[in-house]
Amino acid sequence: MILYALTIFTSAFLLFLVQPIMAKQILPWFGGSAAVWTVCMVFFQFLLLFGYAYSDFTTRKMKPRNQLILHAALLIISLISLPIIPDVSWKPAGDEDPTWRILGLLAFTIGLPYFLLSTTGPLVQAWFARAHATGTVYRLFALSNFASLLALISYPFAVEPWITTRVQSFGWSAGYALFVVVCICAGVYSLRAHTEAQANPDAPKPDDGPAPTWAHYGMWLLLSAMGSFMLLAVTNHITHDVASVPFLWLLPLTIYLITFILCFEGRNWYKRAVFLGPLIVVVGALAWFMHEEGGIMDFKVAVPLFSAGLFIMCMFFHGELAAMKPAPRYLTTFFLMVSLGGALGGVVVGFIAPKFFSTYYEFGIGLVVTLLLAAYLTLDLSGGLQRVVPIVILAAVGFTGFHVYHYIDALSNEARLMSRNFYGTLRVKDSGPETSETAMRRLMHGVIMHGEQYLHPKKSHRITTYYTESSGVGLAVKYFQEMGSTRVGVVGLGTGTMAGYGRKGDVTRFYEINPQVIEIARRDFTYISNNKGQVDTVLGDARLTMEREAPQQYDVLAIDAFSSDAIPVHLITREAMAIYLKHIKPDTGVIAFHVTNRFLKLAPVVKQIADTYGLHTALITDDETDGDASRTDWVLVTRNKKLLAHEPIKEDTSEIKEIPGLRLWTDDFNNLVQILK
Repeated sequence: MILYALTIFTSAFLLFLVQPIMAKQILPWFGGSAAVWTVCMVFFQFLLLFGYAYSDFTTRKMKPRNQLILHAALLIISLISLPIIPDVSWKPAGDEDPTWRILGLLAFTIGLPYFLLSTTGPLVQAWFARAHATGTVYRLFALSNFASLLALISYPFAVEPWITTRVQSFGWSAGYALFVVVCICAGVYSLRAHTEAQANPDAPKPDDGPAPTWAHYGMWLLLSAMGSFMLLAVTNHITHDVASVPFLWLLPLTIYLITFILCFEGRNWYKRAVFLGPLIVVVGALAWFMHEEGGIMDFKVAVPLFSAGLFIMCMFFHGELAAMKPAPRYLTTFFLMVSLGGALGGVVVGFIAPKFFSTYYEFGIGLVVTLLLAAYLTLDLSGGLQRVVPIVILAAVGFTGFHVYHYIDALSNEARLMSRNFYGTLRVKDSGPETSETAMRRLMHGVIMHGEQYLHPKKSHRITTYYTESSGVGLAVKYFQEMGSTRVGVVGLGTGTMAGYGRKGDVTRFYEINPQVIEIARRDFTYISNNKGQVDTVLGDARLTMEREAPQQYDVLAIDAFSSDAIPVHLITREAMAIYLKHIKPDTGVIAFHVTNRFLKLAPVVKQIADTYGLHTALITDDETDGDASRTDWVLVTRNKKLLAHEPIKEDTSEIKEIPGLRLWTDDFNNLVQILK
């Protein structure tokens, strides 16, 4: 049992650990956008599905000896892929579709090792079941999920803060080589034990049990798909509509894996009679809370409520799934359907929903489907009060559906525009009629405001929020405008507020990765159209674009992309600073980093990078919070001592407090944990 457990534990741990290791290595190559992470996740999810299909096919169609020979040969061949360090030849030139290049890179770098790791869970459990007919084989599945959970939690707190990505790759490769040895040993041992069991007439025979029907296949698929669906739906909802807190995405995935562990551990932690009542209550509460609170929710209430809701829902999905698990003979088919369901749930939320929904409607829809599924599973109850259970659940469906509908209706009615794509959701909201001098139009990305503008023509020219004349970037722009025409570069368009500084002869150049933001800024806001100078918008990742283009000779280069938890780390590294320095005027230009953030202390990171290049820094904190301004922190980085000695800048400069033990951020290393507030 120890050998089987060690094999499964090692494979599951490596399986989850390799995902952030690989994604983090290639992130700077492909712009650091959400699309990079999404493509990586799709690749890993579907390779997991293929691995389960391989396990099912070889277990059912091949003799044990032939299966072991094939698998051992593949394991040995896969060692050629080590170490898992992407070849620089995969780095994009900039004019191709990055999706296919990312998929190709992953396939050649980690494809075969990851595929073989994904086969291990069901394959080794099948080996164990053949050799030990009376063993509790499904407890190994719980162990697999525990190892996945351990890898998930350990990476951001025990691996990433201390080890560079290159060393992570070598360490993972060494672990994989060890896994290959252990896995082959487990296979040889299982084959020997299986042969001995067959030769012993007194050995217990495996419990074949009844063959699963199409109804079983369908329910396995539906329950596993709903677990994956609600995991991603809850994650999207709390990270975009509740709070952009670093590592908040870890909480739902942790809950999801814990429920798998509890339900398949073998001690009957799930009982329908115990969980059905809380399921009805929590789903109704989530729907009511969404409707009553709208898009702005109290973080301290919402996160515990949504976490408890996800736990109870996943206990229901995975508990019912565990109750329907077949005899060990059919376990590889069972796990294949579970994997397929998980992949389908992910595809619906990750790819289909963004095409059809303008915001995260799938969460509310998932609540209704959860109760409908519960009602269906309780239709076979008979006797006494049990007969009314489906009726009670259907009443809860009506209550939940009512609040979900009105939540969707409220979002649609209060927003002038809602749109959604790979990069998240955007909403444009007006606070009043255009005839009102206090009415403003605001652009929201999830819960993060990306700028606002007065609607009344008399005030629409006023520069607001993070970019007012008293802000760090505002002071820098006004300094250069006092000396003549200016060239300003801005990473992150938002509403185009920085274009409000443009005068005749000035040039303002925006870098924006989201095409919908460019469309909204030009159509629904007037900062760009009112600009009296030249305004350019460049679509694409700013760092990749600036790597390719000729020096722009900016007076001011504003880096404005760090307002939420999902900060594009590749824009705040030593290598990124070298690119920015290429584009500012060598002796006078300034790079302005917008480091306003509720959860992260970014100013010390910027200062440490600047110090390595011998640059001067100044933290400008603007505490103005009147109708025009928002509280902001900007770090100015420059060689220009005169600019920092300019009285308006000098008098607003604050000290940047160092973080003890903070390591320099590079493309190979960064650590969000160390800079949490």
